[in-house]
Amino acid sequence: MTFERVTVNPAVATGKPCIRDLRFPVSRLLGLLASGESREAILRAYPYLESADVDEVLRYAACLAEDETIELAR
Repeated sequence: MTFERVTVNPAVATGKPCIRDLRFPVSRLLGLLASGESREAILRAYPYLESADVDEVLRYAACLAEDETIELAR
């Protein structure tokens, strides 16, 4: 799977995955979604983000989750 909107650049945000080199880390967007923020609210608060950015970040997270097994506490 390829990602065009999730970028990794050592000169941007210390190389963390970001959205389109915007210095907006993927982890920040995932955190907002995980805390219950709606897509619409996020796009209003960050007008430089696009709905396609949210879609790709979710696909990126799903891809990462498939590649790694994590022990969960019971």
